[in-house]
Amino acid sequence: MYTIKEILQSEVTPALGCTEPVAVALCAAAAGSLLPNKHIKSIELWLSSNIFKNAYAVAIPGAHGAVGIDLAAALGFFCGDPKLELQVLAPMNDDAIRTANSFLKENLVKIHLSKDKPDIYIKCRLCSNTDSAEAVIEKTHNNLVSLNFNGETITDNPLLSEINKLRHSIENLEVFLKKQSLEEMLALVNQMDNDDYDFIRQGVEYNLKLAEHGLTFGDGLGVGKTLDRLIHEGLLQRDMILSAKILTSSACDARMYGVKLPAMSSAGSGNLGLTAILPVWAVKNHINTPDEKEVLKAIALSHIITVYIKSYTGRLSAVCGCSVAAGSGAAAAIAYLMGGNLQQIAGAIKNLIGDLTGVICDGAKASCAFKLATAAGAAVQAALFALHGLSVKETDGIISFSPEQTMKNIGEISTEGMGQTDNTIIKIMINK
Repeated sequence: MYTIKEILQSEVTPALGCTEPVAVALCAAAAGSLLPNKHIKSIELWLSSNIFKNAYAVAIPGAHGAVGIDLAAALGFFCGDPKLELQVLAPMNDDAIRTANSFLKENLVKIHLSKDKPDIYIKCRLCSNTDSAEAVIEKTHNNLVSLNFNGETITDNPLLSEINKLRHSIENLEVFLKKQSLEEMLALVNQMDNDDYDFIRQGVEYNLKLAEHGLTFGDGLGVGKTLDRLIHEGLLQRDMILSAKILTSSACDARMYGVKLPAMSSAGSGNLGLTAILPVWAVKNHINTPDEKEVLKAIALSHIITVYIKSYTGRLSAVCGCSVAAGSGAAAAIAYLMGGNLQQIAGAIKNLIGDLTGVICDGAKASCAFKLATAAGAAVQAALFALHGLSVKETDGIISFSPEQTMKNIGEISTEGMGQTDNTIIKIMINK
């Protein structure tokens, strides 16, 4: 039995930058912490296909828009603090960037694809003239499972305990969640205490700062800022749906550009966190909400639904998790916030899945802001339709009678139906 507090502590985490290059940096920093100095002659990486896909083209936080798996590893080694977990690159400065770029000019970083590994797998080996060090991350982005120095396994390093402190086995949590009905998930948010409310509020504040930055500076593709400009030009009108699209895509613009501000992630992904949180927050400004705690409870529900679906699809997959997992979470949360009953909340989830199933994940990059805008708007629409009695019927496609089976079906599509899609996406990216 897991409490809402344990779920939030395990699955909702601050992350500075896109979690895949950051996880690469964390792995390199952890291995580097074993070496006596910073004089190395090589960095070698083994990555699962999905880590490669999602780290390939996204900007590294604080690196002025620069991208690259090799750069992420080098920065992790030269300036990363592994004790900071997914904020490992917080100490980065321009000197560290220059040092890392000089190292890369020597072509000393080698990257290998480990296609037989699970969706999250990173091994980093560092070699100097006299020493070697290895670190391995598996299953979640900050789950450091092993350290090795000069061929000997390290078991007493504090990183192994610190990074896993207060974190329950992800497999056990997923087993627990899969047994929960939607009604039981709704009941979980009623367990929240003041510390939980403060934690959810902190996540809102993190993600709002990213949105404000993206809207002000037009970072990345500038999807959010462009939508806002279209309003000022009289070509669009601000309503509940457009407000959600602007807030969510603006935050994604900033995050995918590498703005050095943390996001509150959900189920291991910062973009999932943006989608799970910000559409709900945008909607509250258009309705008469009873009090802020109800909004925070709705956001907690959004996180739970997001994690529930990701427990079936896997952390990284060919299906865009922001669309179907966090989008479903946001749709359920909005229906809940607007006074929806169990049937209407279930309908919101079915509507979202009926709408956005099939959106592929072709890696983290600037254009994710388009997908987050779509997911945010679709989440609001799905909830509004459900509240007005419109819900996709179980006779339609992959939609089942229950919301639980419908969400499970997404997992089957992701893990069984779209495996070859993922391989094709990665082949196209490599061939570019």
